[in-house]
Amino acid sequence: MHIRISLPAQTLELIDGDGMLLRRYPVSTAKNGAGQLSGSYCTPTGRHIVRARIGEGMPPFTVFKGRRPTGEIWAPEQDEPGKDWILSRILWLSGTEPGVNRLGDVDTMRRYIYIHGCAESAPMGVPESHGCIRMRNADVIELFDRVPVYTPVSIVEFAVEDGSWSDLQSAARAVRETVFVQEQQVPADLEWDEFDVVCRHAIARNAEGQAIGTGRLLPDGRIGRMAVLPGWRGKEVGSALFERLLQAAKFSGMPKIELHAQTHAAGFYAHYGCIAQGREYMEAGIPHISMTRML
Repeated sequence: MHIRISLPAQTLELIDGDGMLLRRYPVSTAKNGAGQLSGSYCTPTGRHIVRARIGEGMPPFTVFKGRRPTGEIWAPEQDEPGKDWILSRILWLSGTEPGVNRLGDVDTMRRYIYIHGCAESAPMGVPESHGCIRMRNADVIELFDRVPVYTPVSIVEFAVEDGSWSDLQSAARAVRETVFVQEQQVPADLEWDEFDVVCRHAIARNAEGQAIGTGRLLPDGRIGRMAVLPGWRGKEVGSALFERLLQAAKFSGMPKIELHAQTHAAGFYAHYGCIAQGREYMEAGIPHISMTRML
């Protein structure tokens, strides 16, 4: 199980170990945007874990100060404009990447970055916090009850959407042209086929709305055309895209998914339970292996 928080989308997703979405919640991250430095009032990015769970069993709207309950229960009449209430539950985050979000002046835990409840008047879906990840109180209690200590948490600067070819073709074309046609030298007449119009497509976009990754799901359960721009590799874009396509396949009632995976990426798909079938073969001049996974 893991948590992914998207700063552009202002959402928190709880995803099970098979890559399936369990819950998606609206959140509010830092008004100052993304940033790692102590004193910046920004939300840190990268890989984290839930280091501590605070508030188990406490009544909803319990007020915390210094991670301790004050004995107060927040009520609307107590609200003060601009006050950063910490209510109901705290999931205290710790970075796992030294020099990025751990140790020194970029240490997430020492910056006291939490996932926590907030005043009910605080907006969700827009960045308004002082650096933490705010949630509605009912949502943070539900999340708290589902996640143990050390649950992985990724805070990312991209968002993923899925839709039809007519809606997403310009974004998908731009990424696939860059990765497959230009970088991997796949002939254009092989890259563009008649299947795109009947596929479900997933697109990852950066904070500026530019497409940075794509993938597609065919009606027969094949996932393919997975591509991420070079500057975004290793930042969980591929994982988020693949998970979105897995979820779309399961939602559509498909019993399994199939892949014609580039051999160098077989380990990535194996992490999601995909099993290699048969021998390696060449496709568009690139080594591939067939893989399947039951849903």
